[in-house]
Parts: sequence; C-alpha cells; structure tokens
Amino acid sequence: MNFDFIFRKKTLNFDVKINDMDLILKYFPNLTEHQISQFEALYPLYIDWNEKINVISRKDIENLYEHHVLHSLAIAEIIRFQPGTTILDVGTGGGFPGIPLAILFPESKFVLIDSIGKKIKVGTEVATAIGLKNITLKHQRVQEEKDKYDFVVSRAVMPLEDLVLLVKKNINKKQINALPNGLICLKGGELQHEILPFKKVAELFEVRDFFKEEYFATKKAVYVPL
Repeated sequence: MNFDFIFRKKTLNFDVKINDMDLILKYFPNLTEHQISQFEALYPLYIDWNEKINVISRKDIENLYEHHVLHSLAIAEIIRFQPGTTILDVGTGGGFPGIPLAILFPESKFVLIDSIGKKIKVGTEVATAIGLKNITLKHQRVQEEKDKYDFVVSRAVMPLEDLVLLVKKNINKKQINALPNGLICLKGGELQHEILPFKKVAELFEVRDFFKEEYFATKKAVYVPL
C-alpha cells in the first residue's frame, strides 16, 4: 500500500516526524517495507485525528513514536507472538498497545476494546487507513467481552488485581507460545505493592532494560500467567 497521500496532509501546521522512525528501526531493524510504511503513517494519521478527537495529550502528540508506539512494542521484548496467537487489548484508547503490536505481528489476531466510543473510532480509522487486516476494534467494556484469547494486554488501564479479576474469564487454556497464556500490562512507577497478590507467579520487567531512552526509566511491564 502506498501511503504517500498521508504525508502530504497537515504540512502547514506540523512537521511529520519521519525521522522518529529511526527510533523504531533502532530496536526493530528487521521490519518489512510494508511494516515500515505502516509505522510511518501513524504520525500524520494521529495528528489529523487528534485534532478532531483528543486521544493523546496535545502536548505529547509529537512524542508519538517514543511515548506511545515504542512503549507499546515493549511487549514484543517480553514475548514474540506465534502465528495464530489471539490477543485482547483492554482499554486501548486510540489503539495502544494494540495497533503497533498488530503491525509487528501480522500473523496474530488482535481485538481492541474500549468503553469510550470516540476513541474506538480513532483507532478504527487509523487501522483502516494503514490496511491492518488482523485487527478488530469494539466499543465495549471488558466485563462484556466473552471470547477467549491467548493473551490480554493493556497500558495503565486499572490496578492489576482488578484487571486480573475481569480478564481471567477470557484466557484460553490451549498454549501455543513460549510463555503460558496470561496478562501483560504496561505500567509506570512503583509496582511492588500492586503485584503483591501475584508475587509467586508474576514477573516484573524494567522497560529501560529494553529501551535506553530516558522516558523509559520508570516504565515497567508486568506479566501474570492465568
């Protein structure tokens, strides 16, 4: 797919930060040309949609690749999803971490849900524009989701214990990945108290061990097998 038309938009008010793609390629150098085109298209698309529906802080939108795209891809440093893996993204907002992960793992299937319809609209429009075929976005609460998945992912949606209670019904029993099926959350700050109920099974990751930029100094990921 040719995304040149996207980059001709919004050039009067914004610099399209294509150079920030170097940050993605720094850690994921083996992307296909199609994946690179999809990642490059995210910035102008989110700039455009964020003017209409605010899903990312307007002060933070210029940091899209570092603060949102690369942060989402921290999950890929914990697990490389096998083809056919099914993943539920809870509280996806405008599509994070689900959309970057769906680009990176085109042979896995992603369902992104959020209780706020206008955020799902943004994610749907972005996914459609870049031609993502392995993704479905739904306007609903996690309590309403009945299907089974290999993994649930989220980014700072709610306290870990609350999220585990809500999503454990959605985890498949059949295993196809190196890690047992479960929940992977991207979090920030001090989490020792939050993971205390799961201390015997949970694994805590420092995102700074994956990505060296200062932004990730306090970012963490938690994996809980379910």
